Amino acid sequence: MIIKSLKKKFYNYCKINKLEINNKQIRVIELLIKFYITCFEKSFFNYFKKKNKKLGFYLSGDVGVGKTMLLNFFYDNLDIPKQRLHFNEFMIGFHDFAHKRKEIDKSNTIKSFVKKISKECEFIYFDEFQITNIVDAMILGRLFDAMFAENIKIILTSNIKINDLYKDGLQRDQFKPFINTMRNVCNEVELIIERDYRKTSSNMLDRFFYPLNEETNFKINQIFRKLTKNKKQSSKSLEIKGRIFIIKNYYEKIARFDFDNLCNQNIGAEDYIKIAAVCDYIVIENIPKFNDQNINKQQRFITLIDILYEKKISLMISAYANLESFGSSRNLANPFKRTLSRLHELTSIN
Repeated sequence: MIIKSLKKKFYNYCKINKLEINNKQIRVIELLIKFYITCFEKSFFNYFKKKNKKLGFYLSGDVGVGKTMLLNFFYDNLDIPKQRLHFNEFMIGFHDFAHKRKEIDKSNTIKSFVKKISKECEFIYFDEFQITNIVDAMILGRLFDAMFAENIKIILTSNIKINDLYKDGLQRDQFKPFINTMRNVCNEVELIIERDYRKTSSNMLDRFFYPLNEETNFKINQIFRKLTKNKKQSSKSLEIKGRIFIIKNYYEKIARFDFDNLCNQNIGAEDYIKIAAVCDYIVIENIPKFNDQNINKQQRFITLIDILYEKKISLMISAYANLESFGSSRNLANPFKRTLSRLHELTSIN
């Protein structure tokens, strides 16, 4: 890649995809170019900057401002060994690796895991980075320290600034060294645009139905019959670490679920990744309003939608209320903004 031509490429990309050219987004592209030159281009000047070199680029901002679009564009134009990972997949990969090794000394496991990564790539992209799990929070500091020690570069998008990661989480004091590491090693950039591009396009919500009544049920059944015409119904069994999850309504990569089947039982990211792997289209019915009383359901729903969005799964849903009236628990109000924006996109057509 001729990195210095990236800005011109981005203008062309916007033109081809009929995207509005925004000066603040252009500024992010310019900063990404500088990040690449500092990290990857060998020069006499960069040699002396090596000790203070920033190995990470952390792009924060509200939902729908184009963070993912910008870093996807940057990533797709990189001609280096690289990986794009959902953060949940990355942590699942680590826990699987640790489980197989069964080492008493976690430090050795982390070093071995990072050595394995370094042989596969020198650059990792995490989209929509956030920490909600105390187990992950306790491991991250050592894991990222080891990655930076191996000179692995990372780029991340998040709705949350570095200082606010895992805010109000259990034992957050033990997480603060990780925050300090990220502040020291990452270029932190905030993208502020007063609009949500996912909602201000010509998208029409044609696969989102509310409230829950006979008319809504009739419409979903009508669409579902068309989708599954001439497709064989079966049940699909998925094995996740010795557990069995059964998709009862499965029609050759089309699945239909009640909300409680997915979010009101003890399942999580690994299950959702497995479900996404065997589906192209998913129907989720009876999504409730969210509040402090059903926060666990809401957290699972956030994780589910993140994974379906990442895997580009088409979605049709029915809910008690429209997107603007979903409500939220107090602790999940900020990450849930992303979920609502993604739901808007996943249930729309252009």
